[in-house]
Amino acid sequence: MNGGGPRPSFRSSVTNWREYDAPFATKLRLALRNNWRKVRTRSTCCGNDGEPGC
Repeated sequence: MNGGGPRPSFRSSVTNWREYDAPFATKLRLALRNNWRKVRTRSTCCGNDGEPGC
């Protein structure tokens, strides 16, 4: 029932967090939003590759 392809690795999630150029609060907001989208749609991808939480 995964709708987004292969599950992203923990390493790619950490890389997205570290390399995304934004203040901490923005990264946190994006991570929460993107993870909520994955939970809500029961998917492994939020559709925003490269953003924190995706």
